[in-house]
Amino acid sequence: MGDQIATKPVTRRSFLAGVAGAAAVGLSGRAIGIEPFKRPGKPIMKLSLAAYSMKRYLAAKPGTKGAMDMGGFIDYCAKLRLDGTELTSYWFPKNVTPEYLASLKRRAHLAGLDISGGAIANRFTLPPGKDLDAQHVHVRKWVDHYADLGAPVIRVFAGRSAKGVSETDALKHAVANLQKACAYAGKRGVILGIENHDYVADIERMMTVIGGVKSPWFGVTFDSGNFHSADPYADLAKIAPYAVNAQIKVHMRPAGKPAEEADFKRIIKILRDANYSGYVTLEYEAKEDPYKSIPKYIDKLREAIAG
Repeated sequence: MGDQIATKPVTRRSFLAGVAGAAAVGLSGRAIGIEPFKRPGKPIMKLSLAAYSMKRYLAAKPGTKGAMDMGGFIDYCAKLRLDGTELTSYWFPKNVTPEYLASLKRRAHLAGLDISGGAIANRFTLPPGKDLDAQHVHVRKWVDHYADLGAPVIRVFAGRSAKGVSETDALKHAVANLQKACAYAGKRGVILGIENHDYVADIERMMTVIGGVKSPWFGVTFDSGNFHSADPYADLAKIAPYAVNAQIKVHMRPAGKPAEEADFKRIIKILRDANYSGYVTLEYEAKEDPYKSIPKYIDKLREAIAG
């Protein structure tokens, strides 16, 4: 992970002991982070597609065969008869105007789609300073954009650890910055869902952050393909109760083993057992052309959800 410090992962207990007295810890030294969500009724799952799935065509020059913009991606989701469409900030115009956001919102509605969520890139493991300040400005800007679009949740990152920053400090920074960002997001009615990615692709670090951030506007973006432990399905079961969005990849990569086809039925069962309700979003990253592969994986997800 680039400049990440190669240290043994701390446990949730040892981390919390190390930051006793900080905002994420109560007077008793106990974590006061979010609790598993209590949802009424039985799980309700709907299908969406992440724009990242079509990155090669979203990044293609106009006129290239198969090239699309964000509006074209919305149309593609409609052709797949999905319930929602997940937009990604990477392929928005450089200067995002209110008129542009309104046009996307209208386009999705007329296509019969919810904007199920949004995705951005950010780095919250940084220490205080200008670089961190810029990250907060970036996140607030996209909270505003996605709120205007009507997206209920944004996928965010903790980010990679900064060079020379210890693991304990990197986690403390992530907790404090997520807490601050959620305070703003809540004013716009947007939930921030931290993905098990980069520094928190380790289950101990991930649970540390979950145990540190206390906000009704905080949750987890459950990414099925980002844990690479000996038993990634067991790790997914630990974060599923906190999920506010679920991104499903087509491969799993257990430690010491080659990539293997993801067991969609097993993943959906993990979500169902946690009483997850919300969007199940395919995030396709395999080598085969997405136009060819995405429809068949959408069908497999439909079957798994129906079963």
